[in-house]
Amino acid sequence: MLKKKSKKAMGVEEYVLINGIHQYLFHSGTTDENPVLLFLHGGPGSAASLFAHAFQDKWEELFTVIHWDQRGTGKTLTKNPENYPTLDMLFQDVLEIIHYLKSRYHKQKIVLLGHSWGSVLGSLFIKGHPEEVAYYIGVGQVVNKLASERLSYAKVKEVIVQANDQSALKKLEALGDYPGEQFDTQWLKKSLQLRKLQGKYHLTMKSNVSPLKTLLTSPLFQFSDLSALIKGNKANKELMNFLGRFDVNADPAEYKVPLYYIVGEHDWQTPVALTQDYVQRIEAPEKKIYIIPNAGHMTMVDQPVLFLSILRDIKNRQENGKETEQE
Repeated sequence: MLKKKSKKAMGVEEYVLINGIHQYLFHSGTTDENPVLLFLHGGPGSAASLFAHAFQDKWEELFTVIHWDQRGTGKTLTKNPENYPTLDMLFQDVLEIIHYLKSRYHKQKIVLLGHSWGSVLGSLFIKGHPEEVAYYIGVGQVVNKLASERLSYAKVKEVIVQANDQSALKKLEALGDYPGEQFDTQWLKKSLQLRKLQGKYHLTMKSNVSPLKTLLTSPLFQFSDLSALIKGNKANKELMNFLGRFDVNADPAEYKVPLYYIVGEHDWQTPVALTQDYVQRIEAPEKKIYIIPNAGHMTMVDQPVLFLSILRDIKNRQENGKETEQE
């Protein structure tokens, strides 16, 4: 348990038996009295726990933040090298982790934050189990994966043509009919090439933070984490196929929990326009979209101060709302 004092508490790493296997959780915060926030990382297969030190230090004054290396990812994959995830498995994992956190921290509900792929998992989970979640925060929300990739391709092509970068244009055209209709290993290779071109023109991250340096300087990093990163694509092949077909518009935009979306103005991996259109259709107890200027897909890294102010605003909205209801 975290100590009940304003001074920052030490982080706690642990493996917990969840849905049949021991899974990795990293807890950090300052007081048990804060809401518990479960961070659902992206990918699938890209653990955020190793990068947490780069962006969440001040979050811990607002929330007790829990990072979970999902089944098939990071330290959970290292401990369970042959246990690959399915969507049904992950839903059950999330449910059991939430029950564990509610019991450990004596909470009735927790806050769920999903980033990128985690936003797919999170937005589907709150449809099935709204009673478990106080509110949901979608960061880099995936709305329609196929539409996102088409817009990403069109934007980078527009920028390359404007720059008259013939070398980059040849690389882009070599991708063929992108993204195509099959989200398989071939698509994944093409998407990585597209991300490189996006990176050259600052259409992914807007900061100069080095992902590799951030990884290697993590206090949680072990060399075994590198093998998990390499194996992540293979382990999450089934989830990647699901992600490629995902369209949140396929279901009614009706939710029973408050929804908050944080998007980077220059995010061309999950384009702002798709999220804006979707939020307009949502019916929920409360909904709000925050657009962060000069930020890409990793909004919390690109603009950490603005991101923190948004988290504070979201928490205040919830707390003030509860006070009003009690009055």
